[in-house]
Amino acid sequence: MSMGTGGGSALNSEINVTPMVDIMLVMLIIFMVVTPLLQSGVNVIIPKGVNPDEEGDITNERAVVVSIPIAGSYYVGRDPISKDDLVEQIKTRMKLRRPEEPQAVYIRGGVGVPYGDVVDVINSIRDAGYQQVGLVADRLRPNEQ
Repeated sequence: MSMGTGGGSALNSEINVTPMVDIMLVMLIIFMVVTPLLQSGVNVIIPKGVNPDEEGDITNERAVVVSIPIAGSYYVGRDPISKDDLVEQIKTRMKLRRPEEPQAVYIRGGVGVPYGDVVDVINSIRDAGYQQVGLVADRLRPNEQ
């Protein structure tokens, strides 16, 4: 065994990957914990379709999303709201949208919600002066019916 002393020792050119692996594992755990919290809005069992178009704007934090999880229950974003205050809340949230963003209101109606409730919300939105209304559906996976 020889031991180098002084200025004649060779440089160690090996990379120690242990700290990098530790950091990556910590980041993985953080992402696994945070990801479920990123879902915005109210939990609604929405209908599924074969080919719904994906609209990227609906995940925007300023998107105006009206959720109807069950008959007679209305939410704008995550906030519960009465049907009478629905139009005023939509107008308030639409003012927060930037001009270059789509001026659309998205409706997430639950599977068991009567068709009339969804139509009433669409009529209220159009009476408020907003003509772009999007109905949200989930993509049907190949093994589902």
